[in-house]
Amino acid sequence: MSVTEKGTEAAKNASQVTDESASRAIDVEAPAPVVFAARSHPLADVIDEVREIFVSLGFAELVGNSTQSSFWNFDALFIPQDHPAREMQDTFYLKDVSAKSVATPKQIKQVDAAHKNGWHYDWRLDAAKRMVLRTHTTCVTIRALADQEYDEARLFSIGRVFRNEKVSYKHLVEFNQVEGVVVGKNVTLRDLMGLQMEFYRKMGIKKAKFWPTFFPYTEPSLQSMIYNERLGKWVELFGMGIFRPEVTKPLGIKNPVLAWGGGIERIAMLKYGLDDVRELYNNKLGWLRSVPKCQ
Repeated sequence: MSVTEKGTEAAKNASQVTDESASRAIDVEAPAPVVFAARSHPLADVIDEVREIFVSLGFAELVGNSTQSSFWNFDALFIPQDHPAREMQDTFYLKDVSAKSVATPKQIKQVDAAHKNGWHYDWRLDAAKRMVLRTHTTCVTIRALADQEYDEARLFSIGRVFRNEKVSYKHLVEFNQVEGVVVGKNVTLRDLMGLQMEFYRKMGIKKAKFWPTFFPYTEPSLQSMIYNERLGKWVELFGMGIFRPEVTKPLGIKNPVLAWGGGIERIAMLKYGLDDVRELYNNKLGWLRSVPKCQ
């Protein structure tokens, strides 16, 4: 089969175009249109990174409601009903809303007894039924532990929490928290510190330390501090400890429970070199577009 005249002409024209392109100069400094590709928010990237790390460490994620009864948000964690944190100054209550039921009759009876024996006051069910915007995500994990009665487990939750605080460079009225637990017969405080150090290492945090502190529902309790190279000082990050027997025994949890929790915005501040947590929510397009996708 021979080439037609049209085919020969087309091949000749293509050759001429190729020769012209090869000899044409390219101006590498010529202006080009700026294109901003769609991307996720830098804070969302940090949340995804935290989630991926805990999943890689063998943890299963729990999801719970942003509104909770005071029973699971406070009472089940052995926080007395006259504790300052439960006042309107620290907690957002849902006006005229109460839970119809909060727990099983056995759980309610045993939590009631724990408060009476431990804090020496008359515990009230109506106060435990008051609905709140959760102040932490521990209410999600403690309920899962109480309902499922795990002998061994690695669980974590990530979610938005709410606290009636004055907004400042390091405090918000709502923020994201990661919280988790490890249940096991022989788990110790050393295991908890090792787990936290591995998490910090995977997040790129090189220097961390722990010191004793107080939390209402853990004993012993620790505060983790990490070194901010840019500021040249130690800053607090996570709180942690072992759930007190007054928390675990009334809910039928037999083995020790390691627990920790902390704000993700503080991790994001360190990661992106921010001095004010509000910068994460200012919606400044210049900053949002300048943050590298890969740190």
